[in-house]
Amino acid sequence: MESKQLGKTGVSVSAIGLGGMPMSISNRTPESQSIPVIHRALDLGITFIDTADSYCLDESDKHHNERLIYTALGSYKGDVSHVVVATKGGLMRPHGNWVRNGNPKHLRQTIRESFQALGGSKPIDVWQYHAPDPKYTIEESLAPVKEAVETGLIRFVGVSNFSVEQIKQARNVVDIVSVQNQYSPWERQPEIDGVLKYCEQEGLTFLPWSPFGGSRRHQNLQDIPAIAQLAQAKGVSVYCIVLAWLRSKSPVILPIPGASKVSSIEDSVQALNVQLSEAEVQKIDQAT
Repeated sequence: MESKQLGKTGVSVSAIGLGGMPMSISNRTPESQSIPVIHRALDLGITFIDTADSYCLDESDKHHNERLIYTALGSYKGDVSHVVVATKGGLMRPHGNWVRNGNPKHLRQTIRESFQALGGSKPIDVWQYHAPDPKYTIEESLAPVKEAVETGLIRFVGVSNFSVEQIKQARNVVDIVSVQNQYSPWERQPEIDGVLKYCEQEGLTFLPWSPFGGSRRHQNLQDIPAIAQLAQAKGVSVYCIVLAWLRSKSPVILPIPGASKVSSIEDSVQALNVQLSEAEVQKIDQAT
């Protein structure tokens, strides 16, 4: 498995990760199906798993995905000491909706709950502030995160859905190793808002969420000739082409495709063997 450094931490992780969200939100698969997916990812050499306290059905189900991942790691027969689990906090799930909550009191509580959900025996590898809440300053919201780093509950900190200015504000409070923003062939904001360039300049890992464009786009990849033709020519799936496209955009990008089937994560890993020329990348850019 190809690897890359997480930020400037000196910690190596797999060049592609596993996104846990599909295993815990609506229409989720049963645990008996999800755990083999995580185990297969580990078999394939994946050492970076992305989750969140809000990957669940609603508030009564909070931390479901974190607990699932902890259970899977605990039942895996191989070595998991090098596996990095990155979680997030700062979104609530009332009635299945997504609502920002940057209240320092809430974040302090959910960090401790995530710590327990992930086993409670070692620091959270990476904790990410899921989305800035305009009701609170970045400094206010990240104060309990800094405390958690100092008290040993969190090892590394990342941010999600942040602008360059917000990332800079966060770094004035606590060291930041990663940024997780939406990025796909149809959502190119990181290319134009400066976030991707900033991550490159500062050595921050960029984690693109919703790489296949979300549920609406997910079913239409095959209908985009530029992507479908490249997939056919290279003998891989359209999903591999999109992941290869992302990887071609910057060396700091670490894709974290979600999976709820063993076949899905097996397919995603194949993207590491796909090389796209500059002309092929431009062809996808123009088509989307």
